[in-house]
Amino acid sequence: MSTVTLNQPLPEFTAQATNGELQSSDLQGQATVLFFYPKNNTPGCTTESKGFRDHHAEFTAANCRVIGISRDTMGSHQRVIKKLELPYPLIADPEEAICNLFGVMKEKNMFGKKVKGIERSTFLIDSQGNLVQEWRKVKVPGHVEEVLAAAQALT
Repeated sequence: MSTVTLNQPLPEFTAQATNGELQSSDLQGQATVLFFYPKNNTPGCTTESKGFRDHHAEFTAANCRVIGISRDTMGSHQRVIKKLELPYPLIADPEEAICNLFGVMKEKNMFGKKVKGIERSTFLIDSQGNLVQEWRKVKVPGHVEEVLAAAQALT
């Protein structure tokens, strides 16, 4: 399986999302923000998820959909959508297939222990299904606004 490359079409994939099965070909016709985050119900991830929620109308106005993705289970995703009132779907990737496709699995240092986890990353895909911008090692403050400006610049 190939990995994503800037200014190239996304490789084919199928994912389980909270709104049903999603295929990479479904990401055509409008721009898409795909944001990878480490874990539901953790401070940074909650802040980031709420940021995308709070700016959702502006993404929609820019003809851009938002999709979150982590290794959490579908049940965990359903609970966090309800709890945070998220207006966008989440993809469950417990096998890390899509995480590996986007190269976001990294070795991290957690309390002095080496663990493998998702490096917070965001990808902007244009309406033709091409990866046009990527943000890796994301810091949450100001990030959603930066992604929104890039999405608005596509229209």
